[in-house]
Amino acid sequence: MTDKTSTVSDQGPEKDIAMKAESFLPSDYQPAEDEPFMNERQLEYFRRKLEAWKADILADSRDTIETLQGSTRSIPDVADRASEETDRALELRTRDRQRKLVAKIDSALRRIEEGEYGYCEVTGEPISLKRLDARPIATMSLEAQERHERREKVHRDD
Repeated sequence: MTDKTSTVSDQGPEKDIAMKAESFLPSDYQPAEDEPFMNERQLEYFRRKLEAWKADILADSRDTIETLQGSTRSIPDVADRASEETDRALELRTRDRQRKLVAKIDSALRRIEEGEYGYCEVTGEPISLKRLDARPIATMSLEAQERHERREKVHRDD
């Protein structure tokens, strides 16, 4: 007689991590300044936030592809055709920006796995939780980002 019940560990390490995460992160969890920076709960919170954001972008991309493939029709009116081509170009530019955003999300997820997430790549200091919550792909603290943008503006004006 074979035992058909499975344990968490029978389903692989990914399931183990997911089950562990489910148990220690309540659905209403918000990172707080009074807990240790980038503890397991905070990392899990940001990982989920990034993965949900990525899933939304990819779903939007699939919808766009289906729409663009389904709307390849001949429009006799020149103005209507130009308007539709402009709309398509705008949609494709938007999708290109989102493709780049997915790469940044993947990079942030890699930093979580490597233990580097939440720390400024310039100063090594922690990035504020408010900043990470607003922009979870941030790689610099607000101060470092502002310095970077000032330098960029000075060099751009040359």
